[in-house]
Amino acid sequence: MFKWIARWLNQSGATRAVTVPVATPLDVGAGNALAALDGIDIDIDILFYRWLAGHCGDDNTAGAGASDPALTAAEALIIDQLARLVESPQSGADLVPRVPAVIPQLLRSLRDDSVSVAELTRQLTQDVVLVAEAIREANSPYYRPATPVKTVEAAIMQLDQNGLRMLLARVAFRPIIKSASGRFAAMVAPHVWGQSEACALAASMLAPQMGANPFEAYLAGLLHHVGLIVALRLVDQIYTIATLPRSDQFCAALLPRAGLLSARIAALWEFPVTVSMAIEQAGQASLPALAAPLAHVLALAKRIAMLRMLVDAGALAANDPRVLGGLGPDGAACFEQLRQLRQLQQLQ
Repeated sequence: MFKWIARWLNQSGATRAVTVPVATPLDVGAGNALAALDGIDIDIDILFYRWLAGHCGDDNTAGAGASDPALTAAEALIIDQLARLVESPQSGADLVPRVPAVIPQLLRSLRDDSVSVAELTRQLTQDVVLVAEAIREANSPYYRPATPVKTVEAAIMQLDQNGLRMLLARVAFRPIIKSASGRFAAMVAPHVWGQSEACALAASMLAPQMGANPFEAYLAGLLHHVGLIVALRLVDQIYTIATLPRSDQFCAALLPRAGLLSARIAALWEFPVTVSMAIEQAGQASLPALAAPLAHVLALAKRIAMLRMLVDAGALAANDPRVLGGLGPDGAACFEQLRQLRQLQQLQ
């Protein structure tokens, strides 16, 4: 199904990325309003999941992380089914939508330097969603055009080839994550997509200085949580009470398996090995000693994006020194850039 994107990714091209100083993997300890964590190093993935779970049903987050003697029967069933999907990723991929048909054609054209703006415009205008997205993106704070962009032709010129690649990737994968069905998945999916977008942007910013391909980093950021969406679809099918499970044991079992499923789905869709491997390595409790640069980029970008969302939502204090201190100066620079871009978007 996704052979076209694998071939396209093998094509090197010019890269447009915001400059961020060289970043290194983080060890974040942070205070938060979701649990009593003073003086404790926290797992940001678990904290983010519990924040997501708080959007589902009536919930009192106090004690949400309390340890149970063992997984409940329903929780154990969810973990077991998720483990089965890791071994059979096609079943997991079948739980998410497919991409718009026009996008493979556009991506093939982007590989051909001889394709004119007029031809790209003709192809782009076949999909009204892509037209609106291209014009909106060209006018975004990321590009800051001197005058408003009003036509598709002007948008293509403003975005350049790499900007179009990122735009098409985002449009292609948004319905995979954001449009999830099922009660829990539908409630959580918009927040997961917001984190995925922020992660992709942060990864593309950090990649050049960390020796990774910026566009592969962008794709890894978009795709790293697709396994979590699949897991939530399983919860919708199996779990029948009002709130999402979130015990320590459940989180510890769920999140690594969801990350591994994301990596397996990326491999199934024939993404470059570097992308699927980065997703797998970044989803582990700690990065392997010989992890590739792209895995370091993704781990850092994922953490920054989660922290950004938690701070913006008021779940973490913006001035907590354990947040910025854990990020370090380089990660903090990217963390601040995401804040500035968000503010500019809100002013539009």
